[in-house]
Amino acid sequence: MFSGFQELLLIGLIIVVILVLPRMIKPQESAPRITPRRPAPGLIWTLRLAIVLSILWPSCWALYFKPWHQQNIVPFALVGAGPVIVGWCIKWILAGMKNKY
Repeated sequence: MFSGFQELLLIGLIIVVILVLPRMIKPQESAPRITPRRPAPGLIWTLRLAIVLSILWPSCWALYFKPWHQQNIVPFALVGAGPVIVGWCIKWILAGMKNKY
C-alpha cells in the first residue's frame, strides 16, 4: 500500500505530532481554587490569663497542701486541681456549642 519512503514520512509525521504539537499548544490555566479558611485566632488576653491562672492556682495550692504527703492529696484535688479541670471542661463545652450553631 505505502512505499518505504511514504512509511518513513508517516512515522516522522507521527513523531512530530507526538513531540512538537503539545509544546506548541499552551495548556489553559485553570482558575485557582480558593479554599475558604477561617483565620486562626491568636491567643487573646483572656485565654492567656486563663492559661496562667491554670498554672498558678494549682501551684499555690500545692505549696499550701503539700500533696506529696499522702494524707493531703484529696483536699488538693478538690481545691487546687478541681476548679482548673472544671473550668477548662466548661470552656470546652461552650466552645463546642458555639461552633455548632
